[in-house]
Amino acid sequence: MLLSGSARPSANVSETQVLTRNAGNLMTRKIWLPKALYRALPAFYILSGILALLATIYISAWFWVLPHYLLFSAACIHMGLLIVRRRRGGH
Repeated sequence: MLLSGSARPSANVSETQVLTRNAGNLMTRKIWLPKALYRALPAFYILSGILALLATIYISAWFWVLPHYLLFSAACIHMGLLIVRRRRGGH
């Protein structure tokens, strides 16, 4: 167990491991959004979910696409409502 703040240098890290580490850092990094975009984000999610749900009405020939649209619409509506709830202080 290391007690100091510095870690040992990694030995012989493959390119795949480096890419995986960098991708993980990118996913957890905080980003800055313009205020207007930040405020519009929940509405965008909810609107995208509703539009995807309404688009399922017009899908008649591609039955394999329908579950994807339904899953996408449920995820977007859920994320939009989750963001609205968190911003208003509800847990």
